[in-house]
Amino acid sequence: MTHERPSGRPGTLFLVATPIGNLEDVSARALRVLREVDLVAAEDTRHTRRLLQHFGIAAHVVSLHEHNERARATSLVERVRGGESVALVTDAGSPGIADPGFPVVRAAVAEGVRVESIPGPSAVIAALQVSGLPTDAFLFAGFLPPRGAARRRRLAELAELRETVVVFESPHRIEACLADLEAVWAERPIALVRELTKVHEQVLRGTPRQVREALRADWRRGEMVLVLGGMTREARTSRASRARDGRGERREQGEVG
Repeated sequence: MTHERPSGRPGTLFLVATPIGNLEDVSARALRVLREVDLVAAEDTRHTRRLLQHFGIAAHVVSLHEHNERARATSLVERVRGGESVALVTDAGSPGIADPGFPVVRAAVAEGVRVESIPGPSAVIAALQVSGLPTDAFLFAGFLPPRGAARRRRLAELAELRETVVVFESPHRIEACLADLEAVWAERPIALVRELTKVHEQVLRGTPRQVREALRADWRRGEMVLVLGGMTREARTSRASRARDGRGERREQGEVG
């Protein structure tokens, strides 16, 4: 099979964003690049082949996932240095953003080969937009630690930030995560967004307790993104006041004892 060079640029590593749910979100540019490249490196080859087949694209596909991406980075970059064009895709969203791809990009940059982003759907941005929380400054913190103690420590660190925080969480850990948020985030607002761009997309907004109760009332599995309100001036003042009251109460108890 012969390919035209995308945009007339030989030797390019393309980072191609793919739909996070709704196939209509794929861009015309992404489809053109996927048709033209010499090779598609995919997180899950079966998933990507279904996407390509849906759009009538015949492409050579190889795997690139968390278990082989460091080893495969060298060979992919060598192919790009040799004049081939390679597209990196993940199962959904943008390569390298809490998904495989970064080691290949780092190797490509180190070798001085061209790296080009083909932007598109982003669960981070989509969730932030619909959360109702401030969007002028935010931090994407990836996945939270899976274990309780480490997760609570991480949430305590993030709770000190003034920026809105966006994190990913898996469906089977969301209940425990929301319980930790009740303890750490208290009454500060959060939003849980699930099944983004799909038929059953839903946004649950409120305090961690309110969101947890709403989730229990309507428990549906699905990809989840948490958007957490930053530490406002009022929250800092309230926390300082509670701390002062707590110290005063302890002093009084000590005097009585």
